Amino acid sequence: MNDMTTKPRPLDGITVVSLEHAIAAPFCTRQLADLGARVIKVERPGSGDFARDYDERVNGLASHFVWTNRSKESLTLNVKQQEADQVLDKLLATADVLVQNLAPGAAQRMGLSFADLHKRFPRLIVCDISGYGEGGPYEQKKAYDLLIQSEGGFLSVTGGAGESGMAKAGCSIADIAAGMYAYTGVLSALLLRDKTGEGSRIDVSMLESLVEWMSYPMYYAYAGAPPPPRAGAAHATIYPYGPFPAGDGGTVMLGLQNEREWQQFCDKVLLQPELASDSRFNANARRSENRSDLRTIIVESFAQMSAEEVIVRLDAASIANAHVNNMAGVWNHPQLKARDRWREVDSPVGKLAALLPPGRNAAFEPRMEAVPDLGEHTDSVLVELGYGADDIQRLHQQGTV
Repeated sequence: MNDMTTKPRPLDGITVVSLEHAIAAPFCTRQLADLGARVIKVERPGSGDFARDYDERVNGLASHFVWTNRSKESLTLNVKQQEADQVLDKLLATADVLVQNLAPGAAQRMGLSFADLHKRFPRLIVCDISGYGEGGPYEQKKAYDLLIQSEGGFLSVTGGAGESGMAKAGCSIADIAAGMYAYTGVLSALLLRDKTGEGSRIDVSMLESLVEWMSYPMYYAYAGAPPPPRAGAAHATIYPYGPFPAGDGGTVMLGLQNEREWQQFCDKVLLQPELASDSRFNANARRSENRSDLRTIIVESFAQMSAEEVIVRLDAASIANAHVNNMAGVWNHPQLKARDRWREVDSPVGKLAALLPPGRNAAFEPRMEAVPDLGEHTDSVLVELGYGADDIQRLHQQGTV
């Protein structure tokens, strides 16, 4: 049997330096590491990425940090000290990519703008991630995930009815969106460099990333048309589509997309075939208009069954459905287990479960290595850069690293 871990990975030999914190940039660079890139994470001496302290839910480590920082090297460096400039300069001379999501304007003040770096390192790719992007009246505005969900209109279509029902996403969706566009932007910049021989700059904004994902509700509200209303976990315009209680206290999520499925639903799930032609429900628009009446009928039917019994009927009728899982249900999801999607990675607190990155490629195994302790690789990186033992000790003593 071939050892997949010895197969070449797409980004083997690529070095990424990242001045990163929180989620957007770390999620980008972790995915680059998944593909084989060497990622050197530059952190503040003593404290590091502030996401290390978000919580202690993973055997004392922070949940966000464990998720977005495996397979990286941690180099502590006080970028405000003069000698740190020399260390960073030597580091960038060996790098293919610089990723940063520092506060607006911070990278430019440090001499890390693409214009400055391109003169010295013409092959270096620079990826700048910010809340609102370069230029414009919002350039210097602070941006956190919830704030971008608000600015980008996400909160206007999520949650229950009315302003009081407003709800944010339960994960950092704006950060994730920006991290994904930064990740694919770096990959495309590497391909472009193969053609031109030169590095390029990627400017990723959280706002633009999330607004791209909001395109359906935006087009639905095109030219001043009414936007889709908040509908909780249901669909705003398709019905029945959403959660329904079963008789055992469980909940089933189901979705009907067309009239054929509606007829199957009435016949094989509700066991009320005559309902299919009921004038209140014989088209999606009418079902949506009369959803209160239809919900009563569905709930009364499902009350005679357990959630699993409802799902069996839905599957037999080829009606899309899902369990409403909590986090324990996801950790133990039978499909993830059947597809062998879990691995173990090392960490400062021992072995931890980690999900393989989505998008399996049969040609290689993704890199799944340790979550680094703060400054764990500082000395080894400095040795690579040509620093001797006395220099390294001095840098530690003066707080540069």
